[in-house]
Amino acid sequence: MKGIILAGGAGTRLYPLNEVVSKQLLPVYDKPMICYPLATLMLMGIKDILIISTPQDTPIIEEYLGNGDNLGIQLSYKVQDEPKGIAEAFILGDAFIGNEPVCLILGDNIFYMGDQTHQIKERAEGLDGALVFGYRVSDPARFGVIEFDGTSDRVVSIEEKPAQPKSNYAAVGLYFYDSTVVEKAKALKPSARGELEITDLNDAYLQENKLKAVRLKRGTAWLDAGVPEALLEASNFVGAVEKRQGLKICCPEEVAFRMGFITKDQLENTINNIKKGSSYRAYLETVLTEI
Repeated sequence: MKGIILAGGAGTRLYPLNEVVSKQLLPVYDKPMICYPLATLMLMGIKDILIISTPQDTPIIEEYLGNGDNLGIQLSYKVQDEPKGIAEAFILGDAFIGNEPVCLILGDNIFYMGDQTHQIKERAEGLDGALVFGYRVSDPARFGVIEFDGTSDRVVSIEEKPAQPKSNYAAVGLYFYDSTVVEKAKALKPSARGELEITDLNDAYLQENKLKAVRLKRGTAWLDAGVPEALLEASNFVGAVEKRQGLKICCPEEVAFRMGFITKDQLENTINNIKKGSSYRAYLETVLTEI
């Protein structure tokens, strides 16, 4: 399975922060924002990942992450000249996706899912159609809303910011699709705001009765760090959990090591390239000690 991180957008919601540094490299507590979606894909077992971003941010992100060798994965990059909708990611990633299924995650979405990550990975294997995820919210009218068929995972409808929501489950920025996603994305027509909408793409699968949704469990955290208030909330959440547990959330180097993508020697080499005195280096050293 391939993975795509859509890290583009105009960045208007975070102005003027994004004028100083790339939105995707803004800190969420102790790590750049992009580390969180990257580590989430890695936890799903995905090692071949395409990062799509803006003309100005792509080279900066590539300079930071490189080709992924130090994480035992393969990273490639694609420029999105201007924001034309989430679904355009599949058109831009046509050659990358090929005939394989693909997982798309938004670059400003942060997930804390615990063991449910492994369950999602199992559900996505051998996927025929599309798999999306619903997160219970108190204000569903602000989101794309998923209507379920009773207690099953079958989707009845999915609506973008409805005036009268049919459920309290918002569609989050994590999507799995089979290889037909490219042709479906190419068949979409731009919405009134001139974008290829992910809701329209999901609806195309729904019309074929091939759209399923998983309710994220109670206790799972989903944070969209795309506005200043949410960026602060995400940092506070990550900081609180990490301080309490003494474990980092979405640390790519740790994930790579624990998933078996890299060896102990490779992790030690990474640690040696981090300046002494860094708490991040100290944490990775404890990971080796525990093992």
